[in-house]
Amino acid sequence: MMNSADTAWMLVSTALVLMMTPALGFFYAGMVRSKNALNTLMMSFAPLGFVGLAWAVAGYSIAFSSGSRWSGGLQFMFLHGVGLGAQGTIPHVLFMAYQGTFAIVTAALISGAIVERMRFVPYVIFVMLWSLFVYAPIAHWVWGGGWLAKLGALDFAGGTVVHINAAMAALVVAVGVGARHDYGRRALVPQNVPFTLLGTGLLWLGWFGFNGGSALGANASASLAFVNTMFAPIATLCVWMLLDLVRTGKATAIGAATAIVVGLVAVTPAAGFVSPISGIALGAIAAIPSYFALLWRARTRLDDSLDVLSAHGVGGIVGALLTGVLAEKAWNGTADGLLFGNATQVGIQAVAVVATIVYSGAATFVILRLIALVSPLRTSVREEGIGLDITQHGEEAYSRGEAAILVLPEGSK
Repeated sequence: MMNSADTAWMLVSTALVLMMTPALGFFYAGMVRSKNALNTLMMSFAPLGFVGLAWAVAGYSIAFSSGSRWSGGLQFMFLHGVGLGAQGTIPHVLFMAYQGTFAIVTAALISGAIVERMRFVPYVIFVMLWSLFVYAPIAHWVWGGGWLAKLGALDFAGGTVVHINAAMAALVVAVGVGARHDYGRRALVPQNVPFTLLGTGLLWLGWFGFNGGSALGANASASLAFVNTMFAPIATLCVWMLLDLVRTGKATAIGAATAIVVGLVAVTPAAGFVSPISGIALGAIAAIPSYFALLWRARTRLDDSLDVLSAHGVGGIVGALLTGVLAEKAWNGTADGLLFGNATQVGIQAVAVVATIVYSGAATFVILRLIALVSPLRTSVREEGIGLDITQHGEEAYSRGEAAILVLPEGSK
């Protein structure tokens, strides 16, 4: 039976999660060079269109219709049968829209690994195909009644489905596209740190719908997820700033923004399964591996430009595994974790993590190679030097009172 309060909360949550994708664009765009700011924003805005459309046409059906243990069927293709009838206590069409916002932001997350060098059209094709053949099947495994759901894996709002999944894809795409030409040769300084802080604040706001809305109603579970979404990042932020102060004597703004995102990522799978004190502990613990993973990555040749792997991959893995440690049936009514007498839950969580890594990595590689057969993935050295705003979109983020650069096609006189 439908419930008006649940419907109202889910309408708000859907809008909040949709806002997270442009917020992610600002979070990312502040950390790139000014000549690539618009392109970075567009890498978040484009999935709002193409991934959203793919979700309505087929993605929702693959993820949430009845089918096998591995994939949903085709009964909801083109939203056939998705109407005003009840899905739990909310309209089915609203449930579909809410889940679609997750598909959109997950695909957009990948862009942080390949900003400033991937051609825009192949990127758009990639995220649309990836949402159908990687995101939707894994969503079915965990949330659509698939094999991980039957195994008993706990993922309240997307530790595996969203963050580990996107991070593994980001790693594969970063390696496949290759590093920026000047990576490791010169300092690549963020062009607008306030943009990044603004994006962080909006992401945190949207995350209350992301985690709280995953209760699918205005209920006690939503309240628990809401509170954990508030306090886990607070703990991560404190630990991260202390690590910065001990290591360098300075607490950086980029570090603070990254810390908040790491805390949000880590608590996502656990949000409705752990107590608030456990959520604070989880957020504090998650800061440490992500912090040192980021430092390690910076010393390698891996150009994961905005550290999707360190923030979303490592943070997601830590959060998913700690869910198996800290889950408490007294709070969630579903399952206990290791600390409360159920040691097998950690093993189940580990299976979900490994399965997501393996499938996302392999399927992403195949999709990327297929696109590369018909179109170059990255821009030329010349285009990269000019900047992707001009070469991919014909616009500039900051004209500074001067005329736009005139870019002639290669070979013209």
